Amino acid sequence: MKDTRKSAKSTTATDKTFEGFTDEERAAMKDRAQELKATARRGTRADKADGESAVLEKIAELPEPDRAMAERLHAIIRASAPGLSPRLWYGQPAYAKDGKVVCFFQPAQKFNTRYATFGFSDQANLDEGAMWPTAFALTELTADDEARIGALVKKAVS
Repeated sequence: MKDTRKSAKSTTATDKTFEGFTDEERAAMKDRAQELKATARRGTRADKADGESAVLEKIAELPEPDRAMAERLHAIIRASAPGLSPRLWYGQPAYAKDGKVVCFFQPAQKFNTRYATFGFSDQANLDEGAMWPTAFALTELTADDEARIGALVKKAVS
C-alpha cells in the first residue's frame, strides 16, 4: 500500500509568515539575560548601590527627551518611595520591592515608539474596582504629572 500522508511542511499555510522578534525585542531579552546572570554572580542579596549605579548609568545613555524624563522620574520615585530598590529590568530603569519590580520606565527609543511609558507591574497595589490603568504614555512631565506619579508610586507600595 502506498503512503499518502503529506509532510507537515507541505500542509502549512504559505501566506502567513512569522517574522519572529524584532531587533529591539531580542536586545531586551539579551539585557534581561545579562541582568539575571549578574544577579546570580552577586548572589540573592544584590547590593542596592549596584542597582542604583546601573540605573543611573542606563539613564545617562538615553537620548533626549527620554533622559530628562527618566532623571526626573528617578528623583520622584526615590522621594515618594525610598524603600524601592532601583534596578534594571529588560534593560530599562525599574524599581523593586522585595526583589519584585513594582514600576518601570520604558524609553520611547527602546522599541522605537512615539512616546515613553511609565508603567506598573502586577505587584503594585493600584487595584481600584474591576479596571485600572497600569501604564501611562509620556511625552513630557508637567508639575501635575509629577505630583500624580508621586501619589501613584506611594499607593503602589502601600
